[in-house]
Amino acid sequence: MGQLDGRVALVTGGGRGIGRGISELLATHGATVAVNYRRDAEAAAETVAGIVAAGGSAAAFQASIDDAEADRVMVEAVIAEFGYIDLLVCNAGIASRGQAVADTDPAEMQRVVATHAFGAHHLSRLVLPSMRQRDRGDIVMVSSVATSHMGPNGAPYNMGKAALEALALTLAKEERRNGVHVNIVAPGLVETDMGVRLARAMTGDRDMRDLRGLDASSAFGRVCQPVDVANVVLWLCSEGAGYVTGQRIECDGGGPG
Repeated sequence: MGQLDGRVALVTGGGRGIGRGISELLATHGATVAVNYRRDAEAAAETVAGIVAAGGSAAAFQASIDDAEADRVMVEAVIAEFGYIDLLVCNAGIASRGQAVADTDPAEMQRVVATHAFGAHHLSRLVLPSMRQRDRGDIVMVSSVATSHMGPNGAPYNMGKAALEALALTLAKEERRNGVHVNIVAPGLVETDMGVRLARAMTGDRDMRDLRGLDASSAFGRVCQPVDVANVVLWLCSEGAGYVTGQRIECDGGGPG
């Protein structure tokens, strides 16, 4: 028996990177997983195939999460196929372009904030009627340690993640009477495609293909992996976190130094 048997999870951006790690781990522990993707249908299909090959249950669903109507159609399709949604992981995100506020295109700011914050708001609103009918509901927002530092040249990303966290902490208070837990996971640098791009920008090494060169200087002698973040998500949705809501957990090996 898996600790998530009988539960149905919708994981946004679930086909790649951190989202794929979360989708796979939740499925390993018994959840049926709706793997959301925006454009990379092939990656989502690979994630679903891997879950099914390992004995799990999953299907892919397309939607750009900043589009409220697309979200509605997706949520209705997931519920039509699996009956309900009682676990939502808001993981989908995009990076900003590393510009100072004075040099940022307003369209970029709107796009990044909409993806991180508006999309999570749309989806939370849409899944709550189903979630409230279940014995327990969980919403996990995947944020970033960026909100702890608010570094320069990343205002759209910082703003999007800060708004995401504001949503989570507000929702936690609104929904606990309905048995819904809402929590935040804030990773640091994680070895994903986006993480490699970020590391290239940080180090100036445009030839970097993975993050192995950063292992020695990282906590515990290795760079954070998607499964490390997924394990925090899993715990927050488990009986072990049965009295936990409105919390933010950083998954960054304790930070610099």
